[in-house]
Amino acid sequence: MLRIFLLSVTSLFLMNIASAQPEHISVLRDKTQKALNDLAGKSGGVMGFCVLDLTDGTRFALNEKLVFPQASAIKIAILMEVYKQAGEGKFKLTDIRPIRKEDKAGGSGILNDLGNDTVQMSIRDLCVLMMVLSDNSATNMLIDLVGHANINATMESLGLRETRVRRRMMDTGASHRGDENTSTPTEAVRVMELLHTGKFLNRAACKDMISILKKGKTTSLGEGLPKEVVIASKPGGITGVKTEWAIIEVKNRPYAVAVMENYGMGDAAETFKEISRTLHDYFSRLGEATSHGALVKKPK
Repeated sequence: MLRIFLLSVTSLFLMNIASAQPEHISVLRDKTQKALNDLAGKSGGVMGFCVLDLTDGTRFALNEKLVFPQASAIKIAILMEVYKQAGEGKFKLTDIRPIRKEDKAGGSGILNDLGNDTVQMSIRDLCVLMMVLSDNSATNMLIDLVGHANINATMESLGLRETRVRRRMMDTGASHRGDENTSTPTEAVRVMELLHTGKFLNRAACKDMISILKKGKTTSLGEGLPKEVVIASKPGGITGVKTEWAIIEVKNRPYAVAVMENYGMGDAAETFKEISRTLHDYFSRLGEATSHGALVKKPK
């Protein structure tokens, strides 16, 4: 009975979308695109974004195919390769790894501050540290575990030709040589769509990865949302660069978003927040409105 009820609710929601006034929504979409463009235009650097409506596939985009350095946002690609190789039986996510002195890297995280050879963690725990605390030591251990080439081959197999891991975290020498970790707004949103729909590996693996991405962290896109809205995301930032990949679970209207800036002046956080507020305003109205655009509360 519960399944029949849920199917009925879903059918009614889809019927509501189908019967919505397309001309009106097109006007609203155009206004939202202009507002987003205006916000991105305030950036002191170069900003690009891509947004995908996960209910009907429509998009907002600007400079969506430009290649940007990713900083820590690229850790999502590393996470995916870890789960892929675990699924292939190369190791188990529950396998334990010691934290050695040579594994430690500076920058964000906690492992660098712990004792040498006094801590052991599972591979999944390293994934959690990489995504929640953006721990660079954990990240480098996972890169070494799965290999740059394998991460990039997996991205290539998904049709993502610009999403690449070329160096370990905190390797400034490699960064200066141009060996940068990169992606585009379009490709980042494609990654988030694959995770949301369960089409990378399998639904269980995607669900677990998203559960890690949902774990508490402060992000600019998240700060632009009401507190009750669930977000699965990974931000990144180095001097001149700010990025964030996210799935925003607005009721009835989830969407994937990637916002990226380089050549920045360090003032992008507020722009990211405003972009997030603008998107939430658009998607929440579509999710709550009747087919004629009235924001009428459903009868109890």
